[in-house]
Amino acid sequence: MALVSVAELLRKAEEGGYAVGAFNTNNMELAQAIVRAAEAENSPVIMQASQGAIAYAGLDYIVALARVAAAGSAVPIALHLDHGTNLDQVYRCVENGFTSVMYDGSKLSLDQNIANTRGVVEYAHARGVSVEGELGKIGGTEDDVTVSAREALFTDPAEAEEYVRATGVDSLAIAIGTAHGQYKGEPQLDFSRLETIRQRTGIAIVLHGSSGVPDAALRRAIELGVRKINIDTNIREAFVWALRRAAAQNPDELDPRKLLGPAREAAEAVIREKIRIFGSSGKA
Repeated sequence: MALVSVAELLRKAEEGGYAVGAFNTNNMELAQAIVRAAEAENSPVIMQASQGAIAYAGLDYIVALARVAAAGSAVPIALHLDHGTNLDQVYRCVENGFTSVMYDGSKLSLDQNIANTRGVVEYAHARGVSVEGELGKIGGTEDDVTVSAREALFTDPAEAEEYVRATGVDSLAIAIGTAHGQYKGEPQLDFSRLETIRQRTGIAIVLHGSSGVPDAALRRAIELGVRKINIDTNIREAFVWALRRAAAQNPDELDPRKLLGPAREAAEAVIREKIRIFGSSGKA
């Protein structure tokens, strides 16, 4: 099966009332874990790579991994660029096999974000590639901000409506209280804001920084229109912790396969669990 676009997966998710998991990869073992989990759960899946992952593994390697995975799998797989802030790189991903890209202009003025995103949408759509945009600032969990400051970073519903109408994006990442990285406490999501944004835009909503968000909160967000959920930190935790355990238990082991194999299995288990929470299990 060839790679599919994220827009196609999200249309089906909207019809079925579930969310599709978007899981980050930067090497072969993580790519395999993503695909094995999706196949085991008979679920559609989004394999995504950040700019950092591309810098580490190489654009051609990331695309090749995804293409091999899709060719040998019966479940639909999309390849997505996560948080593309560099326009040149966004366009390179479109040209070199990514079936979806995220242009993140959230740090720009609204007008500049709209202008840049519209250009990406026109270019990508002409080539059958879907586009995710972002409004609001999804920070890291280390950020020391007050409640009022956090509110100022949240996505404004009126701006979201204007942005979606002006750009033609296929999905929208919003800031409602999640953050990238490991949480120090339990995140409090602004469900009222999510509901308002969904009503005013009618678009598929994307939730970033979802590792560590309680299962009940994720399910509620899906009920309110979230159709794509990003998971990275939870996968890294499982992978690295399993790798450390294997190395500690076998300090003389020199075969990397015997260390990376358990790490891959641990990552796969986490991804399968998330797929079930998102409701996409059995929806391939």
